[in-house]
Amino acid sequence: MLTLIVGTQASSAADPRPPTHAVTIENMQFSPPTLIVKRGDRVVWNNRDLVAHTATAAKAFDSGRLAPNASWSYVARKTGRFDYVCTLHPTMKGRLVVE
Repeated sequence: MLTLIVGTQASSAADPRPPTHAVTIENMQFSPPTLIVKRGDRVVWNNRDLVAHTATAAKAFDSGRLAPNASWSYVARKTGRFDYVCTLHPTMKGRLVVE
């Protein structure tokens, strides 16, 4: 008996790229306000607000000034809890938890 299988074969290998998570900056806030990721994951902050912002955690990361419609990415290499702010608008706060 001969069996012929036609079609695409799914790869059994895991995707080697780490996941990417998004934080949206809009209406003068970070959304989600707390993001939990794994070490090695990428986080992208997308500024959808009408003004510039930053995502800055002391001694951990700093996006620099993000213009409206700009984005910035960070690879979470160190585990821990990182509280961050917009240095231009200090009432805007977020938290990145890296497991």
